[in-house]
Amino acid sequence: MLSEWLRARTAWLVGRVARLVATSGVSPNALTVMGFAFTAGVAVVLAQGAFVVGGVLLIVSALFDTLDGGVARATGRVSPFGAFLDSTLDRWAEALLYGGLLWWFWQQNQGLEATLAYATIIGSLLVSYTRARAEGLGIECKVGWFTRFERIAILVLGLLLDQITFALVPLAVLSNFTALQRMWHVYHVLAGEHKPRSGSG
Repeated sequence: MLSEWLRARTAWLVGRVARLVATSGVSPNALTVMGFAFTAGVAVVLAQGAFVVGGVLLIVSALFDTLDGGVARATGRVSPFGAFLDSTLDRWAEALLYGGLLWWFWQQNQGLEATLAYATIIGSLLVSYTRARAEGLGIECKVGWFTRFERIAILVLGLLLDQITFALVPLAVLSNFTALQRMWHVYHVLAGEHKPRSGSG
């Protein structure tokens, strides 16, 4: 996935910045909460129709999402709850962003765009849910085209270019398609595990 490729090539930079931020004494969980609060503010901006401004602010909010994990590793404060908190607030934050768009389009009587934003909320949540449910069954499930990184990248691009309608089409379609990809992956893994095997003699 693109996110894994980019993470591998920017790990050194994120590590340096994270170590610098860690000297301030701020905790990783505090960074996670601050990032969520900032993203919620971006959602309010989008709900006002200020798409280009929202796109710029969304880039800034992505820094929090990158740094909390880096600070946790730099300070040795990696914890199961920290990972849980980060993942949960990420889901809320993303839903709020598309919710802000949904509110704006609903107020403008733009039914198609509002529907696309709603479909994207569903797809983004299902992508995360299918992975979590699969991992609960002991199956690694990182497959699929549109992870959170790809979704945010497309959203930022659409906002900065003020072409959010064109961005919402792939977001709505491919986020839900990714959930289907993960369902298909889990089906095949489980089918393989329960496939009858012939005896050896």
